[in-house]
Amino acid sequence: MRFSFVLFFAFSIGVHVVSATNFSDTLLPSNHKGYTISHTYYTISYSEPDKQAEWAAYYLMPASISGAQKRTSKFMPDPLLKEPVKPNDYTKTGYDRGHLCPAADMKLNGVSMTESFYMSNMSPQVPSFNRGIWSKLEDKVREWALEKNGVYVVTGSLLNKSCGTIAGSITVPCAYYKIVFKEGSQPKMLGFVLSNAGASGSLQAFAVSVDEIEKKTGLDFFPQLENTLEQSLESKVSLSGWRF
Repeated sequence: MRFSFVLFFAFSIGVHVVSATNFSDTLLPSNHKGYTISHTYYTISYSEPDKQAEWAAYYLMPASISGAQKRTSKFMPDPLLKEPVKPNDYTKTGYDRGHLCPAADMKLNGVSMTESFYMSNMSPQVPSFNRGIWSKLEDKVREWALEKNGVYVVTGSLLNKSCGTIAGSITVPCAYYKIVFKEGSQPKMLGFVLSNAGASGSLQAFAVSVDEIEKKTGLDFFPQLENTLEQSLESKVSLSGWRF
């Protein structure tokens, strides 16, 4: 797998080297329904049958949150796909073009912002969800990345169950997941699953184990972690160390 690297950092568990916003290829999730596409600042597993990504993965550094690049809101087809989804495929469907890798996480430069608006990074989200509890979770992840000087983020659509389609073939997921991982001497991992619907309440109520997300998706997250560590982190829901 080939990546474009901007800034490099080494971590204490194994020898993982990542760019300011991308995963090391050794830590990428497995594929289940999709195939891997690497953009400059994030990577996806794209499911052709669902016309969207089953996951988007990137390393979220403070520099990519506090960058000066302004939001462009210029949605465009992914140039790496032969039959890409077009921005107007979502027009008048009642669904938002919901980012998996948020534009607010990609403020590093013009390239990162532009790529965040590829339609392969979008999924049909109910407006009250996208602009409500999901946005709240995205904000919280950015807070954690700033506090902890960077976190790994994996976000995806639960494509094991469809809540309909738009434009004839774009699956409307019934739910979404997000996984946050802080590597280091005291590693921490936390998962969330949220229904594609408006919701209120605390984010803690949506916390789940990563093992549960793996069962729902058929994916293996962080497969290259040492087995004992992976099992320890993924088998439980630990809110300790995550400031809500």
